[in-house]
Amino acid sequence: MLDRRNRSTDANPTTHDDLVDHLVRSSPLGRGEAARVVLDVLAYFDESAEEFVRRRHRELQSAGLTNPDIFERIGAELPHRAVAPPELSPRQLRRIVYG
Repeated sequence: MLDRRNRSTDANPTTHDDLVDHLVRSSPLGRGEAARVVLDVLAYFDESAEEFVRRRHRELQSAGLTNPDIFERIGAELPHRAVAPPELSPRQLRRIVYG
């Protein structure tokens, strides 16, 4: 019988073994791949609202959108984050990006 406390995934031990086990059972992912997916998802949701706004602004700007369209889209995306911040106006979004 495996001792779950001593088990690690790749080089990084994880405290999310139950979730990694679930992904291994319910998908074609291997243990190391499942652990990387869990860590990537946790990092994604660990992103602050300010970091999200800055990242999305860069992404949408590189896709050729203009600031009015970018801030409208970001404003629409923010409420759908795992932990939604308070509603931010386009002016507040600009201040996050440009200071």
